[in-house]
Amino acid sequence: MKINKLNKIIDSGETETVEFKESPADAFFKTLSAFANSKGGIVFLGIDKKAGIVGVDSSADFLTDFTNRIVDKLSLYPDIETIDVQGKRVLAVKIIRPGFPVSFQGRYYERIGNTTREMTPQKLQALLLSKSPWDSITGNFSPDEIDDETVSLFVRLAIEAKRLPDLSLKEKPIEVLKKLEYLADGKLTNGAILLFGKNPQQHFINHCVRIGRFKTETTIIDDKWAKGNLFKQFKETEKILKQFIAVRYEIKEFFRKDIWDYPIEALREAVLNALIHRDYFDVANFALIKVYDDHIWITNPGGLPEGITLEELSRPHKSRLRNPQIAKAFYLAGLIEQYGSGTVRMIEWMKEAGLPAPEYKEEQGGFSVYFYKDIFTEENLRKMGLSDRLIKAVLYVKEKGRITNKEYQKAYEVSRQTAARELSHLVQSNVLLRHGKTGRDAHYTLAKRMAENKGLINDSNA
Repeated sequence: MKINKLNKIIDSGETETVEFKESPADAFFKTLSAFANSKGGIVFLGIDKKAGIVGVDSSADFLTDFTNRIVDKLSLYPDIETIDVQGKRVLAVKIIRPGFPVSFQGRYYERIGNTTREMTPQKLQALLLSKSPWDSITGNFSPDEIDDETVSLFVRLAIEAKRLPDLSLKEKPIEVLKKLEYLADGKLTNGAILLFGKNPQQHFINHCVRIGRFKTETTIIDDKWAKGNLFKQFKETEKILKQFIAVRYEIKEFFRKDIWDYPIEALREAVLNALIHRDYFDVANFALIKVYDDHIWITNPGGLPEGITLEELSRPHKSRLRNPQIAKAFYLAGLIEQYGSGTVRMIEWMKEAGLPAPEYKEEQGGFSVYFYKDIFTEENLRKMGLSDRLIKAVLYVKEKGRITNKEYQKAYEVSRQTAARELSHLVQSNVLLRHGKTGRDAHYTLAKRMAENKGLINDSNA
């Protein structure tokens, strides 16, 4: 762009398709989102509305970092032109409207006149409904980007599950994808690349899973990523989760049984749900798993689809598929049984292991599943109707490992009879176990795992 043309644009001021920004702050990315969701446009970076041309860093490193930030935050690949004026550099960032809605930090923006505004819920709903599902949108992908081994694995799993009897391992991968409608008008879809691609993050940098091991909210023990196509992400996520949780063994009649902190089937199902149902239009965020000492939090961008409530997740319900191509692949591969049943099975698996039912939440612009290993949390104990003193006593035993009548008297300043009565209540409630008969040998410890009918499982979710 010539300097004379730039000066004319500056003199004309901001319009529906032109914006000036001094630096790449949040307002800059909001404007790019607005242009992408409207008619497209150009943001001139390094121009102040009042002071005129102020310039930006002219180094190659700045330009590279700047471009990567746009890709990372918006999954847009803009045309960026450098314009050098009187020793100062201006960047002309041109946005062409893509085939999908673009969000910044989970919010969608639009251009109205020369202003950038957040979309109303009504407009956002209309925009999303007007678009095809993310996984069915086509792109300029090369067939060479498809990983033949992943397609072969998928076909083998589908044949073993008896869900694709008409496919053969001898068929070429691209023919398999054609037959299953992962091509439209001869072009590969987003779903095809994310499911079967060699390196989907080349196009969708945040469409992956981050798994962290936490001691506290601020103490991170380990931090890992599961990348690649969705089949590889699923396998790698399970592998990392097993590294972050404990396992013990039971040997009966010469057979060894692995008993994990949490039922692996439930964790697998939650990971599959995150991969299948996340909002892939939200390009700025990734699926996230945090593993703590006493619980696991699994969350993915995008809340529940319209028409599904949290209450319905605890019983059989219809499935409203946000990503039908992705869901179809995992179903055909035998990795999910039927649409809409996964949340119910997770509840059943946790109860069978003597653990609280998983907790489902819509929060922070996404959907979360909480798995609790520790039954003896204040929240669970309070759900049983225990008094504050009884809860404190249980938490005392949890910390110290045991308690006696005398220790109970001293800790809570009660008589021996009151201590005996309240300890007996905790035994009858299957919270504590009594050891020894009388005297110094008598003490109490926590009951270990409990069945559903022992009162600590959260039946409100079941």
